[in-house]
Amino acid sequence: MNTERNLEIKRDILEKIKEYRRIIIARHQRPDGDAIGSSHGLAQILRLTFPEKEIIVSDNDRSEYLGFLNTEEADPDSIDYSDALGIVVDTAGLDRCANPNITKARELIKIDHHINVTPYGGILWVEDDASSVCEMIANLQYTFSSVLKCDSRAAALLFTGMVTDSGRFKYAETNGNTLRLAGYLMDFGIDTQVLYANLYLDDFSFFKFQASVFDRMQITENGVAYLYVDRSMQDYFHLSREQASNSVDFMNKIKGSLIWIAFIDNPDGSIRVRLRSRFVTVDKLANKYKGGGHSNASGATVYSMEEMHALIADADKLLKDYKANNKGWL
Repeated sequence: MNTERNLEIKRDILEKIKEYRRIIIARHQRPDGDAIGSSHGLAQILRLTFPEKEIIVSDNDRSEYLGFLNTEEADPDSIDYSDALGIVVDTAGLDRCANPNITKARELIKIDHHINVTPYGGILWVEDDASSVCEMIANLQYTFSSVLKCDSRAAALLFTGMVTDSGRFKYAETNGNTLRLAGYLMDFGIDTQVLYANLYLDDFSFFKFQASVFDRMQITENGVAYLYVDRSMQDYFHLSREQASNSVDFMNKIKGSLIWIAFIDNPDGSIRVRLRSRFVTVDKLANKYKGGGHSNASGATVYSMEEMHALIADADKLLKDYKANNKGWL
């Protein structure tokens, strides 16, 4: 297990945690498995290790999809931030943090695996090639296992984020250390059958939605596959926000389509963009449309049909240029 990388930063984080009696943990808006798993997994580790401390996870939204994990979060407006340490996980920029009050904390730590475009906090631990922040938290606990305690619940929370953010260990960021840490967590007694059932079983209506996606998705001249999940489609198939967003994964097996995009209507009238790719780097494209993320998995936001089609045109040009100058892609 690689414990030497960023060892001094990890040690600084542990020492800073030891200094504070109250620690407030936050994550990004519209949480996924990594955001929920890393925030609550870290909280569980700290509660086990430091029962005398007040460990709070506080954000202003929830995840229906991950409700089976039975996590609880405090209202950001109900917390005393004075003399508190704030830790923000899986959040590239504070504008995406689901706790708008976290900057009131006396000190702030950033733990993230997105490209570090917008640094914040007094201590920054960023590994943009890590499969997930959950992998980083698991590494932290393993590195200092003589101090930091873990149990089956903390392990299950961290494993959830690792398995979801790595695409079940299929994405390029998965390496030997990822799998070794996953095995380490499993040894704490995770019931993977129950976990996978909750993560990957869907209602029959969702499969009808999937069939509709195959009928509706389109592909550009150079191979960008895309889909628009509008409000009427979400209502007709009774989709949760997570289910609508996960439609991007339906397009990931098309030969020659190295970029695929899902556009999802948001309740506020904006349109969420989920960008995925093979071989091609798409984070700079996401940056252009008020987003960002990883080289092959990013998010953005557009505010009109015209802006949506402009993004598709930009993606098509990006893919055309890539295919003209590279070989070995499928």
